[in-house]
Amino acid sequence: MAVPASAPGPSGAGLPTLNKLGWRDILKHKDLLLAIGVALIVSMLIIPIPPFILDILLTVNIALSVTILLVTLYTSEPLQYSTFPTVLLVSTLFRLGLNVSSTRLILLQGHAGDVIQAFGNFVIGGNYVVGLLMFIILIVINFIVITNGAGRVSEVAARFTLDAMPGKQLSIDADLNAGLITEQQAKERRHQIQKEADFHGTMDGASKFVKGDAIAGIIITIINIVGGLIIGVAQLGMSLAESASTYTVLTVGDGLVSQLPALVISTATGILVTRVSSTDNSLGDDLSHQMFGNPKVMGLMAILLFLLALVPGLPTVPFMAIGIVSGGVSWMLLQEEKKLKAQQAVAEAGEKVQKRKKTASDNVMDVLNIDPLEVEVGYKLVTLIEPDSGGDLLDRVSQLRKQIAQELGIILPSIRVRDNLQLPPNHYQIKLRGTVIDSGDIIADMWMAMSTDPDNAEPLNGIPLKEPAFGLPAIWIRDDQRDEAMANGYTVVSASSVVATHLSEVLKRHAADILSRQDVAGLLDHTKKTAESLVADLVPGSISAAELHVVLQNLLREKVSIRDLTTILETVGYHVRVSKDPDYLSEQCRVALSRAICKQHASPESGDLPAVTLAPELEEQLAQGLVSEATALTGSNNSVSAGSALIAVNPQITQKMLKALNQEVEKSLAEHGLQPVILCNARIRLPFRRLTERLLPQIAVLSYNEVGPTTRVQTLGMVRVS
Repeated sequence: MAVPASAPGPSGAGLPTLNKLGWRDILKHKDLLLAIGVALIVSMLIIPIPPFILDILLTVNIALSVTILLVTLYTSEPLQYSTFPTVLLVSTLFRLGLNVSSTRLILLQGHAGDVIQAFGNFVIGGNYVVGLLMFIILIVINFIVITNGAGRVSEVAARFTLDAMPGKQLSIDADLNAGLITEQQAKERRHQIQKEADFHGTMDGASKFVKGDAIAGIIITIINIVGGLIIGVAQLGMSLAESASTYTVLTVGDGLVSQLPALVISTATGILVTRVSSTDNSLGDDLSHQMFGNPKVMGLMAILLFLLALVPGLPTVPFMAIGIVSGGVSWMLLQEEKKLKAQQAVAEAGEKVQKRKKTASDNVMDVLNIDPLEVEVGYKLVTLIEPDSGGDLLDRVSQLRKQIAQELGIILPSIRVRDNLQLPPNHYQIKLRGTVIDSGDIIADMWMAMSTDPDNAEPLNGIPLKEPAFGLPAIWIRDDQRDEAMANGYTVVSASSVVATHLSEVLKRHAADILSRQDVAGLLDHTKKTAESLVADLVPGSISAAELHVVLQNLLREKVSIRDLTTILETVGYHVRVSKDPDYLSEQCRVALSRAICKQHASPESGDLPAVTLAPELEEQLAQGLVSEATALTGSNNSVSAGSALIAVNPQITQKMLKALNQEVEKSLAEHGLQPVILCNARIRLPFRRLTERLLPQIAVLSYNEVGPTTRVQTLGMVRVS
């Protein structure tokens, strides 16, 4: 007695049956189904298959090949069908299994199912010689044309892809280092490159399966015909004609059923490997746009076909019909193009209206925009800023920004250089945030000659003008006078060099005003890369960005480089516990930077620090005259802070002191050729500097605390007030 499928077991629970398993449950195990399918394909090479099952499998093979072809047509780039090499291998194995099964049935039974019989009768049409020739033509097309072409393209694509990998990797690394992409995007691009290399390398090998399948089809066809004739005549007692007719029909039918899918899959292979990546467009979209999307091409083709239709001897109807179709397509494309142009014109008109409205509303705001740094030149100096005319002023300005960054440690904003027709022809001016801070006159097509000893120099014929940067006497000479001037000991420089030197000195002199709060933020961000904890602990915890901005401005005001920002921040972080006064913190930073300050003012030859000191009684008198800024402004009796102080002494004493100081400096320059610094007590250094900077802005004032133990001081004089 049979047990029902739903009979309860010993535990009373129903046993699971196939009827209760849904298709969704079965399809969940895709890997298992694939393994079973491959195992069945392999078993087809050994186990005989009934004709009815063979008909079904042959139909599946045809449907599978058409599906593969359609998928490749709708693929915009090869990597979207990355499983194609594996599909190609499995489909080839499946087709070979069908060939073995059909050959077994043809040779054993003389019948291989209705599909093969129908294909054979349909193609042969009563003449098996014609059918055999048609089958040979299909094999030639598949093997020689499509298969060889697809294999060659796969080989070349694999080679080019592998050769291009290093360049693509370097491009990704460059984009990553430049900050154009993130680390995750770089990983994804590298993975994409690896997938492309793997795909094209696999396709190069998979194309060999297609070629081998075509060769196997030819061999199997020969075996079927020769083996069928032998079996039909020797074993089944057929006549030679009857045996040839029977087995030729079956062989041609079998070959067509297997070679047609092979031809379709070979075509799909060629389409996929020749497909260039597109933007989500199918092959039909790209072909229709690129081949039949130009109305001029279609119109010319229509005219050519009409002319051919009028040639005597050629059939008129086909050429005329296709010409009419081509002309109609050209007319439709022209109408579509006119429509698109009209829509584009309307859109552009709307954009222009919106742009006018926006421009009208933004014009007032544009007036408020101020360039941080500008250099305006007269019309005769325009050649200096035109590279086509040999002008190199723009290049010198670019180099100047790098020079200032190295010397002072600040990044200058972009310097705008332009012409101004309202200026005198040979005049130029330098602007800081819209305000003229300095100007000069030069001659663009001449050279400036300066002598270190103007009184004893040989006179030159030229135009006398003062050197703009330092106000020294100079002569502008022609180009043919350069050699003569240099032979007489003159220093000869070009006009663009004069402007660049002047601009450099002006920028150094106004570095404190150029440095903005945003620049300080940028410097702090740069310092975070090497001293993150220092910046994080100091700003804004111990000192605000505004207070640090003033400290840095104080240093730049006396041309002290802030390039070593780490040392400055460490010094500020230590002394800010005593006072947050910017002047006090600036003085402490100067002490910390003393080595660099002394080196900046040391003699180039000996390395000694040339200095002029103040007489002890003068220092004492100046120290007694110290008052705080608050006392000077309000008259209140406030104590003098660590840095914010002024010197209030008798104006006559101040005048005598400044006169004596100027004499000592000129004496040092005349006798020793050295620009000295002023050495004084640390308590009066900053107030004394503020007292003298208007008369002698180029003279540096140092305190004794800023002179390190390894620095040798060369005293050139002493300032006394009698």
